[in-house]
Amino acid sequence: MIPRGRIRSLAERETAAGGYIVYWMQRSQRAECNHALEYAIARGNALGLPVIVGFGLTDDYPEANERHYAFMLEGLRETEATLHRRGIKLVARQGAPDRVANGLCEDAALLVCDRGYLRHEKEWRRSVADSVACPVVEVETDVVVPVDVVARKAEYGARTIRPKLMRAIDEYLHPVPATKPSRSSLDLALAGDVDLGDIDSTLRCLALDRTVGRVAAFCGGRAAGIDLLDAFIARGLDAYAEKRSEPTGGVVSRLSPYLHFGQISPLEVALAAREAATAATGYASFLDELVVRRELAINFVEHEPRYDSYEAMPDWARRTLRAHAEDPRPALYTDEQLETAATDDPYWNAAMTEMRLTGYMHNHMRMYWGKQILAWTGDPAAAFRRTLALNNRWLLDGRDANSFANVGWIFGLHDRPWPERAVFGTVRTMTAGGLRRKCVIDDYLAVVAGLAREAAEAGA
Repeated sequence: MIPRGRIRSLAERETAAGGYIVYWMQRSQRAECNHALEYAIARGNALGLPVIVGFGLTDDYPEANERHYAFMLEGLRETEATLHRRGIKLVARQGAPDRVANGLCEDAALLVCDRGYLRHEKEWRRSVADSVACPVVEVETDVVVPVDVVARKAEYGARTIRPKLMRAIDEYLHPVPATKPSRSSLDLALAGDVDLGDIDSTLRCLALDRTVGRVAAFCGGRAAGIDLLDAFIARGLDAYAEKRSEPTGGVVSRLSPYLHFGQISPLEVALAAREAATAATGYASFLDELVVRRELAINFVEHEPRYDSYEAMPDWARRTLRAHAEDPRPALYTDEQLETAATDDPYWNAAMTEMRLTGYMHNHMRMYWGKQILAWTGDPAAAFRRTLALNNRWLLDGRDANSFANVGWIFGLHDRPWPERAVFGTVRTMTAGGLRRKCVIDDYLAVVAGLAREAAEAGA
């Protein structure tokens, strides 16, 4: 049974006399712990119809490049195989996701979709709901607590959304049983034109930005995500509260790319952590990051249309940064110097190098990294644009709600005023001295230097 709070109708129509149910997979690219998929199967079984899964592969997804597409396709290849074992056909077609969904609904009795929160994801769903003949149902499956259950407005910060989430979490923190389809869809005469079995060939057929290449540090797909989850639970969860700010401490999950592409469910992660935790502080701290911070970010993009703009930052923060815009900067760097990690700050350079080589950056380093860009840029609005552009270009988990909220935090979002300082005004600062006090930063430099040597030897 899918909780009603996860389900909403996007188009109220009589169930059409079609030959199958369509689950239009876009945000939640997995075959397990997926409320939208299980809802589609249950409706299909009730109507005596098979279920197909449709996916639209567009090569102009905002700010995406070869690095992002390769990771996504690795995950979709695994999802296709898992669905096949359940008797469900995945039909992947190249084209705008809404147009692909429309094309699959010509003989559909019902369209089920997952929920997206970004501007273009909402537009795709509105377009499909307005154009297809069958009813359209959206099932939310990439949060632990449904967004509309928590709040109908943008929350000020973690302290305001946390009690609302915690009041509702017990109702939604439950496994998603897999439903067996009563009819297979594998023999349906519906064909895709994307070969998920040959990722290299598929990538070559797409008009992509190839200046940011694939990385070896992460392999896409749920299986790789589960391996990371298992390792985190075994070695990191109980120490998470104490050591999560240590970039070489080995206690973070590194699951953000898999959560970004919906290859693993945050619900599944939370349930696994709850079952395995022996240190209550470790579990509580991890749940705060996985649920409170992550769903605060989703709340932000859901309710703030300008989520990718400096104008969405709090009024107090923009006022104080404007008042200090003429303050002397410790340094001014060009975009090229930033992107090539050519500053005079070895810690910042290491963080940028890690991001370029692996598509990942430890969260504590992300905060320091972003604060320095603000310090090194004369205009705060320009600093916001530079930070977001680098974040979205190089990180595997860039371009989602967490990215927009995390970059926003650099500029005062979801934070409060602090004692006034040069350049930052009352926006929170982060300094190299603070970094040295909070973590063994020299170990981090050594690790990144090793990554750089390996990349040089491999000809990267």
